[in-house]
Amino acid sequence: MSDLEAFRAKAAAWCESMVPAFGKAARKGLSVEEDLALGRRYQKAKFDAGFAGINWPTEYGGQGLGHIEKITFEGEEMKHGFPNVYFGISLGMPVPVLMQFGADRDFVKERVVKALQGEEIWCQLFSEPSGGTDLAGLRTRAEPDGNGWKINGQKVWTSWAQYSDYGVIVVRTDPTVAKHKGLTYFWVDMKAPGVTVRPIKLAGGDSHVNEVFFDDVKISDDHRMSPVGGGFAVALTTLMIERYVATDSAGFGPHLDLFVDLAKDVKINGKPAIEDGRIRQQIARNYAMRAGLDSINRRARLMMQAGMTPGPEGSLNKLVAVRSRQKLSELALDLQGTDGFLFDEHASPKDDWASSWINAPTGRIAGGSDETLLNTIAERILGLPQDHRPDKGIPFNKIPA
Repeated sequence: MSDLEAFRAKAAAWCESMVPAFGKAARKGLSVEEDLALGRRYQKAKFDAGFAGINWPTEYGGQGLGHIEKITFEGEEMKHGFPNVYFGISLGMPVPVLMQFGADRDFVKERVVKALQGEEIWCQLFSEPSGGTDLAGLRTRAEPDGNGWKINGQKVWTSWAQYSDYGVIVVRTDPTVAKHKGLTYFWVDMKAPGVTVRPIKLAGGDSHVNEVFFDDVKISDDHRMSPVGGGFAVALTTLMIERYVATDSAGFGPHLDLFVDLAKDVKINGKPAIEDGRIRQQIARNYAMRAGLDSINRRARLMMQAGMTPGPEGSLNKLVAVRSRQKLSELALDLQGTDGFLFDEHASPKDDWASSWINAPTGRIAGGSDETLLNTIAERILGLPQDHRPDKGIPFNKIPA
């Protein structure tokens, strides 16, 4: 048995042992708050067992292993419907960025370990009513206030903000320069005076996204994670990580093995769907596509481990993976017939086809819409001419509102 096979066996055995306490049956009938409390206990159990932060540095509470071990564990974990959805954003983007750019290293280490243990949750405060796809067009501002800053403005579509302890935020600190140059990156305490969080109910029935309002929120300068006016570069790093980490080769949807299992169970014209050439073709196509995206992900992980910033190939990853997830989820629902209409309120997009399909359109917008990603691929990978940008180089306060 190879080391990886031994690791997989260990992960599978541990996940099986957690099912009675944290699996779907244990979550049935729980409120969101109760499910979150269960999720915190699950995350702590995962940390104690050595399966949290698998490919993170040991100095931050991680295991110091590779990307292959991480995806191997996740492949076993996702089979059981554990309550881990609350920590995906936190451990996927804000906390890794904090590790890379946080100034107070003792503070950073403490926060990272608490996040890995499920004790604290971080959110990412980027999108605004007037600045979503165009992140550099944001209007939330931070003004000097003594030895610190005072933040005013609004963010929107912030995942899990209502349960977050901290957040990373990009704000405008200088409106007299071009829009990309006047931004600064901070972390904020989500419980600070002046922070108001209001959940938004989505079509799928859940309310994991929020509006967040900042009214004279005061922070000290040691909250700053970028040079003043240099926040767009850190924000871009966050987005590059998001397009690799938040979107795996499954597009944050079910693993291909689940589709194969479904195709074995359901029938087409009286025979198992897996015997239908069209279904086998879809499986082969998805397998090849996901193998390619896994290679892109693996390269990005190696770059991050070496202290480098992943490249724009993450746009290709997110674009292809989420589109593929949406199509495969739709096919899975078609194969199930009327059973496809059944909806489990505690289901995760990673282990339930209905939840995956309903939430896929959100995935095609969050972290960069399809159209934005196509522009990035065209301009930064293929070297094609840039789109016309009439506001390029113009001071932000001179751009017509």
